[in-house]
Amino acid sequence: MKIFIKNMVCNRCISAVEKIFSEADVNLHSITLGEVETETDIPAEKMLALEKKLLETGFERIMDSAHQLVDKIKNRIILKISELDIDEDFLLSDFLSSKIHKDYSSLSKTFSQNENITLEQFFILHKIEKVKELLLYNEFTLTEIAGKLGYKSVQHLSSQFRNITGFTPTEFKKLKDHQRKTLDSF
Repeated sequence: MKIFIKNMVCNRCISAVEKIFSEADVNLHSITLGEVETETDIPAEKMLALEKKLLETGFERIMDSAHQLVDKIKNRIILKISELDIDEDFLLSDFLSSKIHKDYSSLSKTFSQNENITLEQFFILHKIEKVKELLLYNEFTLTEIAGKLGYKSVQHLSSQFRNITGFTPTEFKKLKDHQRKTLDSF
């Protein structure tokens, strides 16, 4: 039985969901970002208890196919950004089409209709959140961050950062409240 779960965006999320199913004595065949496959069907009463526990932990079962697709898109984007390996000639359209095996225009349309934001805007917002994180960790220079996240130049990163946050990266680092967002808040 396949169950699609919203807000699974990292390995810690996988562990948390795995624990919920384990505590409910449900054997898993596999678990990946946004998706759990059980070895057997789950009785309705047990499913309701699982859904309640998932909600309490910040997750949610996704029932319809459009929301499942949107969640799959989000997970692919978040995972790609977290890898810090985006080439400057990276095309979101090619990446998503190849990973999800659907035409980009239909992916984009479904995403926009369900999220009230375009795929490109979502991608940019998440890249900026990653820039914020990396700036605060102080592990990489702005030039290195630009290279890891596919920006053609530091100026391009800085311009986009300022457009989204209202601050330059340097100004942002000096702030006391860094105004970061969780990945599932978009």
